[in-house]
Amino acid sequence: MSSSIVEKLLGAPPDAPVAERRARWMSYGAAPALERPPRWLGYGVAVLLLAVALIELPMPALHGDGLAGTIGLVALAAGLAILVFGRASSVAVRTAVALVIGLSSALLAQVQEDGIAILGCYVAVAMAARSLPWRAAVLVAVPVVVAVNAIIIAAGPDEVAVTLGWTNFGFLSAFVLAYFGRIAQERHQRTRELLAEAQHTRDAQAEAAMLAERGRIAREMHDVLAHSLSALTVQLEGARLLAHDRGADPEVERALERSLHHARTGLAEAREAIEALRGDGLPGPERLRELTDAFQVDGGVACELEVEGEPRELSSQARLALYRTGQEALTNVRKHADADRVEVRLRYEPGGTTLTVADHGAESNGSGGSPLAETGSGYGVSGMRERAELLGGRLSAAPTADGFRVELWLPVEAEAG
Repeated sequence: MSSSIVEKLLGAPPDAPVAERRARWMSYGAAPALERPPRWLGYGVAVLLLAVALIELPMPALHGDGLAGTIGLVALAAGLAILVFGRASSVAVRTAVALVIGLSSALLAQVQEDGIAILGCYVAVAMAARSLPWRAAVLVAVPVVVAVNAIIIAAGPDEVAVTLGWTNFGFLSAFVLAYFGRIAQERHQRTRELLAEAQHTRDAQAEAAMLAERGRIAREMHDVLAHSLSALTVQLEGARLLAHDRGADPEVERALERSLHHARTGLAEAREAIEALRGDGLPGPERLRELTDAFQVDGGVACELEVEGEPRELSSQARLALYRTGQEALTNVRKHADADRVEVRLRYEPGGTTLTVADHGAESNGSGGSPLAETGSGYGVSGMRERAELLGGRLSAAPTADGFRVELWLPVEAEAG
């Protein structure tokens, strides 16, 4: 026999190790792993086969049909237990389990009056065709069919040929139907995988288009807004110096200084927005400390930052939402509240991340809150709320007994997105 023929039969070169040849032979024709059938189906089949095996089963004994029935029942129960409760993941284990179920059912059918336990043989053949590579399936089907045929011939019914014909037709039907059912499921599973891949491709294309559009907007903002603000900053600085040199009214100088400060702040925020659109160095919760320190230095108000839980990696949009919310909330406190203490708390929880900014010490305005409560419908709060809702989270802004509190919550789904 030539080496090429041996290689085709064994599925490996003739000089390959025995274990490798056996593994290749058993796995030949293996399809992608199919989804496991529902566990209740396995329970149902196991109960049915055990119930059928107990019908007209001889009493346990140490010899004769009683011994054969006991051995067959124990082997069948063991095979079904591994099938239902075990982890029969490898081809070799699944082949052995199917073979044990089939041969033990044949043994039980031999000692029964009507041989109804033969149902387990059909189940074993169908199970092999459904879940095993075809070589392993044949390795299960052939011994089981031969054993059943031998039992029929030994029993010698009146019409042996007819009985054998119908029995083997049943085995062939079970094998073919299970095999084609497997092919149909493989195709269905492959179709779902292709659809998932197509959806992933569409998502990638949409993201690429979004990034391209963001890049275009960033370029336009840089060319128009950033340049205009830069020119405005230079002009205001020149006006401030000119007013100082010519001894202008101090109020005019202070007004120009405030305008210059706002222009510089706007320019910095415009540059941050451009960086955000480009995806460059998006600010995140790690920069909340900078915000609280700057707030305390600029405003002279105590501002504490507390972080609870283990920090984790967040998506760029979730990071930006936390930073912008903290920035906007602190800005509102500086502009609208008469607070003597501000607390910023960042909590990493199993279900999501929460950021709370609360000011304390403001005089009551009759509604139980600080003057910031009156700005709850302003662009800042509504902008923060819209950002949270886009990420599937929520934002609350409400007065407290001695101040005002803004709280942002983002779910873990948004964090991973």
